[in-house]
Amino acid sequence: MDENVKFNSVEEYFNAQPENVKNVLLQMKRCILKVVPEAKALLNYNIPAFALIEDGKREQQIMIAGYKNHVGLYPHPTTIEKFEAELNDYKKGKGSVQFPIDKPLPVELIEKMVEYRLSLLT
Repeated sequence: MDENVKFNSVEEYFNAQPENVKNVLLQMKRCILKVVPEAKALLNYNIPAFALIEDGKREQQIMIAGYKNHVGLYPHPTTIEKFEAELNDYKKGKGSVQFPIDKPLPVELIEKMVEYRLSLLT
């Protein structure tokens, strides 16, 4: 995807993705909304973000992004640390994890990560 494209909405971001990436991103969105139905979708750093609390700033959001071979989940460094052992099979950064497009998404793990991040904010 062209990194110079500026998106105007989360929906526009999703629709700009290849179908296989879009489907996994929508699955990740469902995981987040299952745990926090009132999460507000917005763009942050030109990628989808979900404010876990009302008017949540960057530290109170979980972001997701699509790439050619993986989707990224950005739940915050404290969440990555907490779930370090369960994320051993995935490529990780300080505050992110990559889930390959060609493997099943670990839905229950993502939901537990969202629940944990929310618990730190409320």
